[in-house]
Amino acid sequence: MSTPEPRPADAPRPPPKSDPLTDLALTLPIFVLYHLGVVLLPVRNAADPVTAELRALASHSLLLYAGLTLSIGAAFVVVLGILGRGHALETRRFALVAFEGALYAVLMRFVGAYAVGSLRLGPPGGTGVFTGVVMSMGAGFYEEVVFRVGLFGLGALAIKVVFGKGLQGIFFMMGWAVLAAAVFAGWHYVGPLGDPWDLRSFVFRMVCGLVLTAIYVFRGFAPAVWTHALYDVWVMVLH
Repeated sequence: MSTPEPRPADAPRPPPKSDPLTDLALTLPIFVLYHLGVVLLPVRNAADPVTAELRALASHSLLLYAGLTLSIGAAFVVVLGILGRGHALETRRFALVAFEGALYAVLMRFVGAYAVGSLRLGPPGGTGVFTGVVMSMGAGFYEEVVFRVGLFGLGALAIKVVFGKGLQGIFFMMGWAVLAAAVFAGWHYVGPLGDPWDLRSFVFRMVCGLVLTAIYVFRGFAPAVWTHALYDVWVMVLH
C-alpha cells in the first residue's frame, strides 16, 4: 500500500509578511543602537531627521539624549503591550528577522556582483568598527524609511489608486520600482559626503535598491531594514 503524499498545506511555509506595527517593533534594536551611537560621531546619516531634534531637546546633554532615545523605544514597547502585540518582541522573532536579513544581504551582494562584477563600496580606507556599525544601522533604518516606505511606497499607493491592480498597474509599478531604485542609487553621490560619480557603482546600488524594494514588497519593512543594515556592516566593517 503506497504512502499518501503530504498535502500542500503540510509543506513548510515561510513566515507571513509582518504588519506595520510588528515591523517597527522588529527594527527597534537598529533604531536604538544607531541613535545611542551616532551622538558620539561627528557625522550622521543624511536621511536622519531625528538626531538633531533629540539633541536640541536634550540641550546637548549626552545623558539626557540617551534617556530620550531609550524613552522612545520604551514608549513603543508599552504601546505594543497595551495593544496586545507583545509577541512581536519575542527573542525568536528578532533572531528570525536577523537571520532572514543576513541571507538577503548575501543574495543582494551576489546579485549586484553578477550585474557589474566585483565592486567594493564604502569610504576609502574603511572605517572603524564602531563608526561602521553605527552608520550601517542608520542607513538601514532611515534610508529604508525614506526610499522604500516613503518614495516607493507612496508612489506605489498612487499607482494602485489610479491604474488598479491589472496589467497596466503592474507595468507602471515595475517602472516605478526601477525609477525609485535609481533615485536611491543617485542619493549616494549627493552632498559633501557623497561618493565621486561612477557608473559601475551607480548600477550596483540601483540593483541593490531593486532587491531591497522586492524584499519590502514581499516580506515587509523589517526584513528590508535588517538586510540593508547587515549588508552595510559587511561592506564597511568586515571587508
